[in-house]
Amino acid sequence: MSSETPGADGVPAHKRTVDDGVARQPGMTDVARLAGVSAQTVSRTLSGHPNVQHKTRAKVLAAVEQLGYRKNNAARMLSSGRSRTIGVVTLQTTFYSRANLIFGIETAAHEAGYSVTTATTASLDTAAIESALSRLAEQDVEGVILSVPLVHVSPRIEQLTRSVPTVTVDGSRTPATEVVAVDQTLVARLATRHLIELGHETVWHVSGPKEWLDAASRSAGWRDTLEKAGLSVPPVLEGDWTPASGYRNGLVLGKIPDVTAVFVASDEMAFGVIRALHELGRRVPQDISVVGVDDIALAEYCSPSLTTVAQPFAEMGGLAVAHLMRYIADPAATPEPASVEPVLVVRASTAAIESSAARQP
Repeated sequence: MSSETPGADGVPAHKRTVDDGVARQPGMTDVARLAGVSAQTVSRTLSGHPNVQHKTRAKVLAAVEQLGYRKNNAARMLSSGRSRTIGVVTLQTTFYSRANLIFGIETAAHEAGYSVTTATTASLDTAAIESALSRLAEQDVEGVILSVPLVHVSPRIEQLTRSVPTVTVDGSRTPATEVVAVDQTLVARLATRHLIELGHETVWHVSGPKEWLDAASRSAGWRDTLEKAGLSVPPVLEGDWTPASGYRNGLVLGKIPDVTAVFVASDEMAFGVIRALHELGRRVPQDISVVGVDDIALAEYCSPSLTTVAQPFAEMGGLAVAHLMRYIADPAATPEPASVEPVLVVRASTAAIESSAARQP
């Protein structure tokens, strides 16, 4: 009998009741029956196994959607405490911002009674992200926080984020995910406006890698702010988030006499820029004002202390966990993005253009 064929009582097989008369939640065997495949094939499909044929995968996902398997299964896992574990996909990096974000996630998860398992990826390659998501799905995590920018959403990533409640924290999203993010165009506007209001005739920009969504948004916000102010837009110098890339770009900027202000897309790159300017005899902020992004712990203690746009990473991590808990409890809810406000923190690395009259060439 087909799972959609009513029995003698007129109830489809996948909704047949258990002994107490309460409708039974659909299980993996129901999905397998409706899709006409084995339960093992369902498991392999939902865990993102690469050796599942496209047609088979499509049938399984259609059955999952029709039965509401993911929704009911996630709710059952939450109520029964089957794993009490959430997964985090993050990039292999030593950046302070990533460490603070993970700290916020782990703290909030622990307070909610959950443990955290992390799957790192060495690159932003789609296959690498697919692999990290698959590893977490195979560990029966109840939800996932995706802390890498999704430039391209593959069908497999879409399938994996449908099979497990997922929240993203880097501005990425798929139709099945919630988003917790900072408005990166606002980050750039705050930094660029600050420098314009100090009287600088334009603002140069050291960007992050172009494949990062945050970097692209910051560059767009910087450009838009200059254009709306009627100021010229200098060419972008691209970095890779490291102090070394900031240093290399600082050596270029320091040799351009007309440069008086620089918006750098991360604090760590800004440290490198300031070091290069110092070596070239360009004083900060007397000759060149510098603004970073993130407000990591070292920003206040570099010389000069760094003006920066603060991103509350620990708060973002906690908010991501809160959204994930709600999503696990009710995956049927419409995903709504949540935004965390960036804040400009003014320190000693920026100054009014009038104080730069003695700029050195």
